Amino acid sequence: MPRFIAFVVCAVLAYAPAALAQVPAPTDHTLTAPDGLKLKATYYSAGKPGPAVLLLHQCNRDRQSWSRLATAAASRGYHVLAMDYRGFGESEGTRFTDFQEQQPVVEQKWPGDVDAGFTWLTSQQGVDRQRIAAAGASCGVNQAVLTASRHPEVKTVLLLSGGLTPAAREHIRKTPSLSVFAAASHDDGGIVEAMRWMLGWSGHPGNKMLEYKAAGHGVEMFAVEKDLEPAMLTWLDTRLRDAPNMTTAPAAPSPGAAALSEFWDVLARPDGRARARAIIEETRRRDPQFILFPEGELNTYAYQVMQNGAPEHAIWLLELNVEAYPKSANTYDSLSDAYLAAGKRDEALRYAEKALEALKTDTQAPDEFRALVRESAEKKIRDLRGK
Repeated sequence: MPRFIAFVVCAVLAYAPAALAQVPAPTDHTLTAPDGLKLKATYYSAGKPGPAVLLLHQCNRDRQSWSRLATAAASRGYHVLAMDYRGFGESEGTRFTDFQEQQPVVEQKWPGDVDAGFTWLTSQQGVDRQRIAAAGASCGVNQAVLTASRHPEVKTVLLLSGGLTPAAREHIRKTPSLSVFAAASHDDGGIVEAMRWMLGWSGHPGNKMLEYKAAGHGVEMFAVEKDLEPAMLTWLDTRLRDAPNMTTAPAAPSPGAAALSEFWDVLARPDGRARARAIIEETRRRDPQFILFPEGELNTYAYQVMQNGAPEHAIWLLELNVEAYPKSANTYDSLSDAYLAAGKRDEALRYAEKALEALKTDTQAPDEFRALVRESAEKKIRDLRGK
């Protein structure tokens, strides 16, 4: 028996030895995207009536990365479909090596592709069409939530190591009946803080977040943290299969969700600095662990403000980021960019130098990103010193 197959079989037996013999073997299928492109998927039938789960892989893997979880879920009564995005695995489509080049395809084509998988899955015999879950890892996180936004039959989402676009985040905010399971690792950049922030927008009272110290990214965590897959299966049982009423929502947003909404509204105002600081202090007193803004989200927003011709506004946004994340070299480099855009050369030079100094102890950023920050800061320093 090949080593990989033996590993999968042993893992499945560990999950559900009694039910395994009753589950049909997984079957591969070809789906048709709205534009006619062919997508490959694997279906894991429960062999009896039950809820369904759609699995969306991360962008450095394919649908096979879900095989162990999918098999275990089928043995517990779930109909599961794992599909390859276009350009990945066995699906047709252009293979991109540049993330920016791929983005138009992700935004314009992937929703229709995922919907083709959703439609196929929910048309299978025995699927409870009112009890559906979507799970995603990394780039699949956003796709899972966007799937829920298009299909109210999706009652819960399971998200590993990923962030959300504003549209997906808005769905989380306005749909407190959607329960969220999230997991991330502290050795994966700032993803833990980003996912805590994401959960803060949700009004569902039963959300769950698992945080690990050094488990890696997305489905890589399965190999390190043996409790993660069982925790996901238990979540599905509790929040999907056995849940008597999945439309119950809290009467009002939680204090954290209300603070988040006000805070980001205030950030959009050029004169909002004082109120933003007050919200930060109020939130810190109420819950020191609550995340009002991840570094990356505020950084991205500040650059949007800067590009819209408001560098002074961007300066105080990025000053908040420096205060909240003083160990990040990128926060200083970004603030240097804002000062430069505002024509304040002395301040721009000072913060470019601070960025280089912070790089000596910034252990969170990946090496490739650290190199980009160094290159950016050093170029500004040369230009501002006239050398």
